[in-house]
Amino acid sequence: MKKFVLFSNLLCLSLLVAASHPASADEADVELQKAAVARSLLEQYQGEQPELEKRYLHMVCWTPSDREFPKDDQARLTRIMKHIQSFYRREMKRFGFAEHTIGLQLDEANQLVIHRVRGAHATEHYGMPSGNEIRRECLPVLQQAGIDAKNETIVIMCNLATWDPEKLQFAHQSPYYASGSFRSGTAWQLDSPELDSENLKRTEPIIRDQQYGRISLGKHNSIFIGGVTHELGHALGLPHCRQRPDEQIRGTALMGSGNRTYGDELRGEGRGSFLTLAHALRLASHPQFSGSVKGMRDAAKATISDLSIVTAGKAIQISGTVQGSPPIYAVVAYFDPVGGSDYDATTATAVPDADGRFRLSSDALVAGKAGELRLFPLHANGSAAQQMSRTRFRYAYDVADDGTPDVSTFAIRASLQPLVEALSGGKVVLARKLAADLGPGKAAVIAKNLIETNLPTLAPSEFDGESDTAFLTQFAPKSASVGWGRPAYNRVPDASLLLESAGEIFATGIYAHAPSTHLYDLGNQWKTLKGTVGLAAGHNGTVQFEIVGDEKSLWRSKVISAGQTETFQITVDDIAQLKLQTNPTSDGPGADWGLWLDLSLHRTSITK
Repeated sequence: MKKFVLFSNLLCLSLLVAASHPASADEADVELQKAAVARSLLEQYQGEQPELEKRYLHMVCWTPSDREFPKDDQARLTRIMKHIQSFYRREMKRFGFAEHTIGLQLDEANQLVIHRVRGAHATEHYGMPSGNEIRRECLPVLQQAGIDAKNETIVIMCNLATWDPEKLQFAHQSPYYASGSFRSGTAWQLDSPELDSENLKRTEPIIRDQQYGRISLGKHNSIFIGGVTHELGHALGLPHCRQRPDEQIRGTALMGSGNRTYGDELRGEGRGSFLTLAHALRLASHPQFSGSVKGMRDAAKATISDLSIVTAGKAIQISGTVQGSPPIYAVVAYFDPVGGSDYDATTATAVPDADGRFRLSSDALVAGKAGELRLFPLHANGSAAQQMSRTRFRYAYDVADDGTPDVSTFAIRASLQPLVEALSGGKVVLARKLAADLGPGKAAVIAKNLIETNLPTLAPSEFDGESDTAFLTQFAPKSASVGWGRPAYNRVPDASLLLESAGEIFATGIYAHAPSTHLYDLGNQWKTLKGTVGLAAGHNGTVQFEIVGDEKSLWRSKVISAGQTETFQITVDDIAQLKLQTNPTSDGPGADWGLWLDLSLHRTSITK
């Protein structure tokens, strides 16, 4: 990676300061300094053989076959989109990225260029899940206008809302979501005659919204114009995040719940919505904002070496050296508590110095919850792993009830990473040497279990060892089936290998993608079974676990989702056949990577 000359020694020193609290003026200045250095790196990259090109959003108005387009839609949408354009411009300017904002195509009358599409079916045919079908209906019209939707950012305003101006009632069944990257994206939104940026300031009249109940017309516009602004962020490649406690002085983060507070300040009902530095940095290199397509098709590669994740009081501190191509101008961290998808993730940022060193920290952690730290190197061509789940740099942590973080799982993962890479590459001899160098401890036990690939042949009923305790993975099942892939023991069947769930790495376990069944012959030889159940890290399914003994249900878990585990201890006295079942729930079997963890059999009874 080329070493850039930064603007001053003082600014260079500020790069290694990762203020997670820009509440004070001094700390806010640190954010501005980081943004300034990131801007300098981007300008240097763009200054070398620039490839300037003005990029635009492409606006589509779509209506079903039995409806006319909403009244006055061109003028209204022009006002709405110019308002959103001003929001992004203002927020980017706040961090020093002057005039960086979305591009709007305007006609000679300074009105939004709109591509109109009439659907093939009547209103009742479409609903919220109809986004892809509607997009397919729009493609020929866009193509005729010379627009390749695969390489552009598209906003489709869907006319599937119902507005009664006399009764002041509103309902909709419109697609309302988005996805995209720095190369392309699509946002599906709704249009309706009462939506107008001029109405954001109105505290009257009070309308009845099917979803939000009795609210003012202004709040109604905040929610749905804010929705356009938020979903457009997804189409541009922004993931969710919420504001940290120190950021609340600015309002609500746009990519958190900011879609519902957009424009609240115009009615004196709050501080409105804002763009975090993390997302301003991501947008700074987006072709829509930078006006450059340099390296737009280049494959991005990044490495992080010398990574350190440690705790300091109530904070987690991260440092390392990042290298990449195209050049990396910033690193964004998301601290994502389990159980809330990524809506409640908070952010921290750093700009690497000339040698790629970076440091950042955060104490905006949720007490009593495990979480996942995700690091995203930002490349100067606009590339980054756009979705929260799509990054190689992800690390588990836990937070005690008093707010003290625990990153011991990272230490175990770090010590095992060379061994995991060796095994993934088929280098078993090297893996054995690495395991021998680990010394005593949990990591060594995990390494031993990973290296041992010979499946056991002994049934639990045949065990005649002196010990009164044995792990279930020491024994062969009578039969086994899993919903995806093949049965696996003491590992998961992907490159990560490790049995990680809810921020903890376990030494033994059974991979049990739902629906799965593992049948063991106990032969009435055991009295107690203990263990834990959970989902493999990085998978967001939901699973219910059940233990059946001689065709009778002995225990059933609650529905387990990502970041949750449940521990059990049951009696298996006089049980001949033990069946472990994982069952998919109402959301289907997708991502249902169930795990039976640290299952142990005991010859003694449960102590009450």
